[in-house]
Amino acid sequence: MKIYDHPALPNPKRVRIALAEKGLADKVEFVFVDVLKGEHRLPDFAAKNPSQLVPVLELDDGTCISECTPIIDYLDQLDGNPTLTGRTPKERAMIGMAQRRMERELLDAVVDYFHNATPGLGSDLETQQNKAWGETRRDIAVAAMHALDRDLGHRPYVAGDTFSMADITAFAGLYCLGFAKMDVPSELKNLVAWHERVAARPAVVAAMQ
Repeated sequence: MKIYDHPALPNPKRVRIALAEKGLADKVEFVFVDVLKGEHRLPDFAAKNPSQLVPVLELDDGTCISECTPIIDYLDQLDGNPTLTGRTPKERAMIGMAQRRMERELLDAVVDYFHNATPGLGSDLETQQNKAWGETRRDIAVAAMHALDRDLGHRPYVAGDTFSMADITAFAGLYCLGFAKMDVPSELKNLVAWHERVAARPAVVAAMQ
């Protein structure tokens, strides 16, 4: 298998954390895509993912899978022992619901703020900015952090009692704050404690290096 990515970016971090959690990091070949130089927009990469986004998982038969959720789901199912996406229909539904909320309301919201209401990746790449919309998305991200802090007062992880794909997505959302020059509000003690616990997981430590 091959993973096409830029390891410093948040969505590739999600897949790298999942690979480390599953013990698969040494089973894939990482192919660097220099997003800052626009390599994700070149024809060869666009043929693998018409959305022109990293990461992309390429299987040995040439099949290409884009988007973090299906990539992580595929990786989690490989050994027949899913640990990140749920074992029962209820677990899968609860993790899927939490994961989508973290993606839409936290990770994607921070990314949208970064690309629209800050200099982002620079004028050569940020050609369609909408500052007002970006600021609205920032407010959504802040609200999501407050909601997550409340939820983490009742359970140890984002979707329940065990670490899951939803935690990976939420962690990536907080990782994005650094790009956007935002911080976790200091009063969100549950969220801060959760972030410290997740950041200390061996798989996360390995993926963040």
